[in-house]
Amino acid sequence: IVAEMEKAGEEVPRDAFGHVKLDKVNPGAYFAKHLADLVDAEKTLVQKSGYFGRSAAANAFDRELINKCAEVGVAAAIDGTSGCMGQDEDKEGMPIRPIEFERIKGGKPFDASQAWFQDMLKEIGQIA
Repeated sequence: IVAEMEKAGEEVPRDAFGHVKLDKVNPGAYFAKHLADLVDAEKTLVQKSGYFGRSAAANAFDRELINKCAEVGVAAAIDGTSGCMGQDEDKEGMPIRPIEFERIKGGKPFDASQAWFQDMLKEIGQIA
């Protein structure tokens, strides 16, 4: 991203230590545009995680889940399959796959008693 900006004569915003200011460069928008061009996507959506998602460092499970979602997401994009990447709770074994948009709609209450959620709360020290 930086090399392309510099090649185009654009100023790369940096902090006092010379580090690239990622919030100003906006890598999410950059990758959305370039990946959309590669797979002929009509629309893209870049989501930034909210406060809760940023409140703790990613653990090994988080990194593995992110990598799996990325791998499956790229394969789905190459195959032309649309959907929201995640674990499909309605499929045997909860595989990571692009879930059909019509299946993901509001109104489904969150069950905070689910074992994975309780485990995560314990892991991050929210409950004993």
